This record gives sequence, C-alpha cells and structure tokens, in this order.
Amino acid sequence: MFSLRQWQGSNDWQNWVGYERAAPEQKLTPSSVAELQEIVKNARANKKRVRVTGAAHSFSGCAKPEEIAVSLHNMRGLILVDKEANLATLYAGTYLYEIGAALKEHGLALENMGDVQAQTIAGAASTATHGTGITLGSIANQVVTWEWVDGKGELHTHHRGDPKTDELGNALHASLGMLGIFTKLTLKVVDIYGLKESNEVLDFEEGLAHFHETAHSHRHLEWFLFPGTNKIQQKTLSVIAPKAMTGTQKIKDHFDSVVTLNGAFYVLCELARMKPSLTKKVSEISASSIPNTKREGYSYEVFPTPRGVKFNESEYFIKLSDFDECISEVNHILLNDNKGSHFPIEVRTHKGETGMLSPTQGE
Repeated sequence: MFSLRQWQGSNDWQNWVGYERAAPEQKLTPSSVAELQEIVKNARANKKRVRVTGAAHSFSGCAKPEEIAVSLHNMRGLILVDKEANLATLYAGTYLYEIGAALKEHGLALENMGDVQAQTIAGAASTATHGTGITLGSIANQVVTWEWVDGKGELHTHHRGDPKTDELGNALHASLGMLGIFTKLTLKVVDIYGLKESNEVLDFEEGLAHFHETAHSHRHLEWFLFPGTNKIQQKTLSVIAPKAMTGTQKIKDHFDSVVTLNGAFYVLCELARMKPSLTKKVSEISASSIPNTKREGYSYEVFPTPRGVKFNESEYFIKLSDFDECISEVNHILLNDNKGSHFPIEVRTHKGETGMLSPTQGE
C-alpha cells in the first residue's frame, strides 16, 4: 500500500517490486485540481517533465518520475453517485481498496476487479488493469467519463461515445498518462452482489478439458499453472446474493495470507533463488500445498488476494481460440525444462475492448 510518510520522508522513488527506481527533483501532493493545474503550468514554464506515480504498482517504468513526481494521495474519495443510472464519480487518487465499502453504502459495486487492490483508480484505468471473466473487461472499460489536466494545465472533460466513432474515448481508454493527468473518473457500476470463491488443484489435462465450459459457466475463472508439475490451481467465482464475509473467514484469510500464501511461499521462493537446483521441488511443494477451499462475501471482499511475495511479471494476450494449443505447448516445454522457474503462470479470460492501446483489441 502507498505510504504518504514514506513518500514525503525520502527523496527516492521505487515501484512496488523495487526494479524501477528514481530520484526525482521534486515530490508534490496537490489537494485540488487548481493546485494540480498550477504544478503542470510551472513545470511547462520550466521545461520539466511531470509523472503521476499512483501507487507505484506498475511493473514497468511507465510512471517512473525523473524530474517532478506527483501523487494524487490527497485527491481521493467518492464524489457523486447516480443510483438510477448506476454511475459513480471518484477522485482519481482513490485507491481500489477504498471503493468497495464506499459503494456498498449506496447498494452498488464495481463490475469487476483484479486480485490486487493497492492501485489508484486512475492508475488502474490508465493501464487497463483487469480481473478475469469472459464477459468482463478491464477497469478502463468501466469508465464512462474522464476529467483530466493536459500538458498545458488546462482542464478537459469527455463522455464516452460510440466506440466505433469516439476516437478520443478510445485514446483515453488506456492512455498510460500520455493525454494528461486524470482528476476525476465516472464509472458505470452495478448493483451490489456477493461472490462465492472455490479453489482446487487439478491435473493439467483435466483442467484443460473443461476450461471453456468452466469459463462460460462461472462469472470468473482463473488458473495458476505450476511450472514443471503438470498441476494447476483453478479458482472460480460465482455470483451469490450480497452478504458480508464472516469474521471467522476474515481471520482465516489473514492467517493464510501471513503464514501460507506469503510466509511459507516466501521461504520457498528464497530457497529456489539461493539454490536453483531446488526449483522444481519448490514448484511441486507449492502445487501440493494449495488447499481446496471455498469462501463467500461481498465482491470487494472476495476479489483481493494479499501479495506479500514481490514478483515482476509480463503479460501476454492471445485469442481464446488459440488458448488450448498455446498453454499446452507452454506446459510441455516446462515439463521438459522448467527454465529455472517455480513461480506460477497466471491465466485469465477477458472480453475484447476497443481502446487504441487496449491489449485485447476487440478479440
């Protein structure tokens, strides 16, 4: 999670995983649109580059601030709800973990989320951050209105139109900050709902044989393929009536997060790093340690998975029609030579989008 104390107490900056580092000349935290406009105008006058760093959760150097770093930490919160139209307007610096409870008070929820909730809504929308679900798109796909400050310090607003003709909307869809700094976003939201999560370990062949059926019969499907083991963890999420997660489940989740998912897995990761010959064994232990579990709660309680073990990842989008052949070849390669890798390969589904920089490009 972003720490304002750390931000203000150090001249340095680094992303979540620590691979991208910088020492910006200034770190600024505006509290209003007017302050942000002034920052941009001054930077322009002094020929300085501005980067909004969000929660620094991008794996790339996309938000690496080399001159002026800006945090929207002081521009957060739910601004307006239109219950009849199912719309919610948020300040751009609002963190994903703050949105669920705020919307719940109005009987609403985000249509979809990923399993990480540390990002800001602006960062998630700018980078097409996504969850899983064959009928569901990214966070960017939920945005219907953007407000932003451009490189001259001028304020703009745009309402999403027909994706076939709305060039500006398609450019804003996943803009990586290139068109300016988002200040407010209006999202299309849905009525509040609950989710039931189920986890099980399967042989690769069994999971693949039912992959498409499972993807269509559940709102969400996610895989974790353990390199060199021929095993997958399959996670499905199905919609249930809205209900709060029980206190017992929250305690169990915390224990699993601290002890199993992060504590034990961290030790295994360190073993593999220090002694690469143990990599395959570590992968086998990881696969065999996944319990068959179920849990229920409000959607925003079930979506997130704590990530205590830091990692750096790349993501590849392929057509669903090519999935079976592609993942089978990947699994075959890793069974013969796991390439010194023990970290699970994550598989998700995603509907097509029309944004100019959308990785799905309508597929």
